[in-house]
Amino acid sequence: MGNINLPLILTIGVFVTGLIWLFDALVLAGPRRRAVASAKAQFDGVDLGEEHSENRKLYFQAVAAAEREPVLVEYSKSFFPVLLVVFVLRSFVAEPFQIPSGSMEPTLDIGDFILVNKYTYGIRLPVINKKIIPINDPERGDVMVFFPPHLPDTYYIKRVVGLPGDEIRYVDHRLYVNGEPVPETLQAVLPPQAPQYRLTEERLGEHEFTARKYLRPGQYSRRGAWRVPEGHYFMMGDNRDNSFDSRGWDDPFVPEDHIVGKAVAVWMHWDSLFSLPSFDRAGAIE
Repeated sequence: MGNINLPLILTIGVFVTGLIWLFDALVLAGPRRRAVASAKAQFDGVDLGEEHSENRKLYFQAVAAAEREPVLVEYSKSFFPVLLVVFVLRSFVAEPFQIPSGSMEPTLDIGDFILVNKYTYGIRLPVINKKIIPINDPERGDVMVFFPPHLPDTYYIKRVVGLPGDEIRYVDHRLYVNGEPVPETLQAVLPPQAPQYRLTEERLGEHEFTARKYLRPGQYSRRGAWRVPEGHYFMMGDNRDNSFDSRGWDDPFVPEDHIVGKAVAVWMHWDSLFSLPSFDRAGAIE
């Protein structure tokens, strides 16, 4: 889901603009105030009435010049409040993402814009992602954004299928959790004229969702069994045969400190810059 370190960039922006604002308040503002007082003192006794427009003009020019802030200070004061609000919202409340691949189809399509709840799984420090206030733990079936073990700077989105201590098996397109098959109901075999895949309704925890399973083995149709260690999670895409997930990683488990947040809603769909945004898919993510 992209590998630009936006949290780091935003943190640096807030720190630098805030530091410049503070330096101005503590160091530069005093000389400016004295310069303004001096400029005003030069016009003591000068008639600044409406009939002496030239005197008024010179007075306001002198005061404005004395009050003028350095350009860097002016820009920092303008940007700091905006960056701070974005920083707080993005770090601790919610963050938008765009779906770049089809690994979560049919639940999430390429071009979906989703909203990720950042505090559901606890309050974390920006950049280092260290949890400081625990709130909830991920639940089986949650759609979660995280950093995979092999790409710790890249956002991924998959479904939580294995919790700490779970035994996960995936055999012949069937998912087993702790020895029990995940309940599934056939919805459709598509396309009708030349069937290529089937859609099944599955239930994981409190979540009911549709999974796509191809009739022929796909690129990521790996079978196997895994035991999830403590403090880790096993992730799979809903597009089971076309999702590079825990089944294919050398280290298959996502550590707790790699969690970003819970995907809660689709708020817009936009295929490309040359198409119009759509809100037909807006709604909660199951």
